[in-house]
Amino acid sequence: MLRIFFSLLWSTLILSPSLAQQKPRSAAKAGTNRPNVILIMVDDMGYSDLGCYGSEISTPNLDRLANEGIRLREFYNNSICAPTRASLLTGQYPHKAGIGYFDVNLGIPPYQGYLNRESLTLGEVFRSGGYSTLLSGKWHVGKDSLSWPNQRGFDKFYGILGGASDYFDVKPLPFGTNPYPVALIKNNVRQYPKDNSYYFTDEVGTNAIRFLDEQRQENKPFFLYVAFTAPHWPLQALPEDIAKYRGKYDLGWDSLRVQRLKRQNELGILTDNQSIAQHDPEVPYWDKLTYDEKQFWKAKMEVYAAMVDRMDQNVGRILTKLKELKKDDNTMIVFLSDNGAQGGFNSYSQLRRGLVRNTGPVGTAGSFDYQEQNWAYLSNTPLRHYKNNFHEGGFGTSFIAWYPKQIKAGRLAKGTGHIIDLAPTFYELAGITYPSTYKGTKANPLTGKSLLPVLFGQANEVNRGEPIFWERAGNRAVRKGNWKLVSTYPSYKWELFDLTSDRGETKNLADARTDLVNELAADYVRWAEKNGVVDYDRIKPQNDILPGQTSAQTKN
Repeated sequence: MLRIFFSLLWSTLILSPSLAQQKPRSAAKAGTNRPNVILIMVDDMGYSDLGCYGSEISTPNLDRLANEGIRLREFYNNSICAPTRASLLTGQYPHKAGIGYFDVNLGIPPYQGYLNRESLTLGEVFRSGGYSTLLSGKWHVGKDSLSWPNQRGFDKFYGILGGASDYFDVKPLPFGTNPYPVALIKNNVRQYPKDNSYYFTDEVGTNAIRFLDEQRQENKPFFLYVAFTAPHWPLQALPEDIAKYRGKYDLGWDSLRVQRLKRQNELGILTDNQSIAQHDPEVPYWDKLTYDEKQFWKAKMEVYAAMVDRMDQNVGRILTKLKELKKDDNTMIVFLSDNGAQGGFNSYSQLRRGLVRNTGPVGTAGSFDYQEQNWAYLSNTPLRHYKNNFHEGGFGTSFIAWYPKQIKAGRLAKGTGHIIDLAPTFYELAGITYPSTYKGTKANPLTGKSLLPVLFGQANEVNRGEPIFWERAGNRAVRKGNWKLVSTYPSYKWELFDLTSDRGETKNLADARTDLVNELAADYVRWAEKNGVVDYDRIKPQNDILPGQTSAQTKN
């Protein structure tokens, strides 16, 4: 049983009435020209790091998709790499899929660290529906060969199995005395490219394009999942991209945050009635830094911006190939990030990672550095907190969908979607019936809701009829209508926010609305029991250098 610090009031779930939604017109039926689907995910990118969400970073290709498609103000991931990818690939909550903590085995099925067989992947279901299934980039939901992409429904795969890699080589990453191994795979064959012979973001784009070229010979539609590692650490970029941003961050995070807020307001991302997160007390004011400190910090963000820029360039390359293949008029593209920008620590010592390999300045091959909290505060504008946290900055992502056939250009909607909603969205679009059994195994039913009513302009937000939930490493959250309940480990005390006007999470209403706290907490307990969630203190790993673990967790 979960450890709960007070007695919960079990109450009947009363759903707020909502306007009836028109059933979306599916873009595909059996026997028709079914649409292709491209899913693009980036890694550790903040909510405001695209131009179309307020950034000064050059992202013309994604901005184009936004201008010709739809953006959502509210879309949620699971706040950290592996649990997000588990839900993305299966349409299940991460514990139900077997990755309730990370891609490490904690000894019980909801925390086994790899996708279980009952949770069908996008590759498996699309393939069962007659699609070619292609993946280029990061996997991170199972290292054992039985759990590799080609064994879980993908016809073709190029990329890394784990959570990160150097961008210029496949050497182990520095994690003190326990280097993090890197496995680069192409269609079940280990790859050993020469050091400095490639840049990984470009290779992800190149292999995605190559798979599309090869797929053109097949008389069937395709599903392509492009999982960039950029701008995840280590901060490494090509010199020509870094040069574009020299001097652009001399103003510092405080002034640039004001500029992003202004652009977000102009773009409609930030509405006039919405709060913004208060200044993070752990982030120093830029004008209080010394000259040398400013040089140190601005260099990091120049490289980070260059990494986002290069990712966008590769999105452009994929769009060019799509048009060349004459498939752009019948393809839906969806873009999002796996979590918010990474904060929670401001030194290597707190993360307990030794600089085993750091052979040059930030950005160069062999260097090992990351954005850190000061710049993550800018990246997550206007939201509160960072990756691995369930305040809005931890799991709120930019979200773009493009499908000119049925998505009206330039739309902006509230959305309130979750990554468990993508699988039912894609299957409805493609006209695929989700299997009740697959290869003799009974499949977990899908728990999300189709986004098509929102994407096709028939609704402003998802009408799911139930709350959405999160748990990871003791952090917990519930979203029900405009209300959000959240607690941050090791505390079990709930905070309550009304996101109608306070997405910045500035006013904790828990003491004033104990009725809502009890109602949502009871909803959470029912969900946790149904999905196999257990008290984090029972399963907490002893290894303090697991990727993604925060400094607070390493001290407990």
